[in-house]
Amino acid sequence: METTPKQLFELLVKAIAKGISVLITGAPGIGKSEIGDQACRACDADMILSHPAVADPTDAKGMPWVVDGHATFLPFGELRRALEAKRRTVWFLDDLGQASPAVQASFMQLLLARRVNGHVLPEHVTFVAATNRRTDRAGVTGILEPVKSRFGTIVELVTHLDDWCQWAYGAGYIPPSMIAFLRFRPELLSKFEPSADMTNSPCPRTWANAAKLEALGLGADVEIAALAGAVGQGAATEYLAFRRMMGSMVTADQVLIDPQGAAIPSKPAELYAISVALGMKANDKTMSQVGVYCERMLKAGHGEFATLTLRDAVRRDVKLTHTPAFTKLCCGPLGALISGQEVR
Repeated sequence: METTPKQLFELLVKAIAKGISVLITGAPGIGKSEIGDQACRACDADMILSHPAVADPTDAKGMPWVVDGHATFLPFGELRRALEAKRRTVWFLDDLGQASPAVQASFMQLLLARRVNGHVLPEHVTFVAATNRRTDRAGVTGILEPVKSRFGTIVELVTHLDDWCQWAYGAGYIPPSMIAFLRFRPELLSKFEPSADMTNSPCPRTWANAAKLEALGLGADVEIAALAGAVGQGAATEYLAFRRMMGSMVTADQVLIDPQGAAIPSKPAELYAISVALGMKANDKTMSQVGVYCERMLKAGHGEFATLTLRDAVRRDVKLTHTPAFTKLCCGPLGALISGQEVR
């Protein structure tokens, strides 16, 4: 069953609260562990992060030892932290599919019976696991059937452009040009291509890396090399061309200064660019100017981009729905588009 990031977040928050274990599958770099971390913070839960791919079976069973003349297993590391947890805790097993069968099997008792070698897990400890798929060539050989059946549910995470854009607005370091570019070329948000070569593919993780590299202010020759190393040559070249195009068109600041006179682009790439830029500039002081420009876009036959501008603004700051300018738009010609149409 496929889930978007927003759907997965909702599932994890409710499952963690009820102690139901979840196994997340999906391509590399699309946010499985990040969403798990966000869900833990939303639940006010501690997270114990394990990497079974580099673990030993004793990590989940305890170290064989002799105490008072009797053989036993002494818990250590992450197992000990879980056993001693005093509040809601998520034991997150990352890249579980890369673990050896012996390591996977060592977790079976903990996942189902919640006990191992005489040690019992507290009721407030919940398991969440993540793995890539076998087809991703990420070293995944599979997960043992008895291990899979011990999870309450198995869901596959898929990328979703609107969810990513909402995250990008809140992240604070993703440039508007990158958000606009991926609005224009949504297929490049996640285009994972397994390869034995030392190259990267576009995916949410690598775009985030590219944003951090862009912030370094590198020279043109160095920047293209760095961004190509982050998201691949093709995606980097397209993005930089899109960014140059943004530099020669009407800007969000020009629109806010003169919303009645600022030019309205005709090309889709430029419309995506100005829509995202305005969505990021919208606040309680600028919403009136944004609204005037959106009405002009609607009259020019670009209603879907006016809607995109407003929806991005509201996703970034839901309080904008209470501004007089937004209320006026909802009562006018844009009202039906805002409430009924999906932005492509």
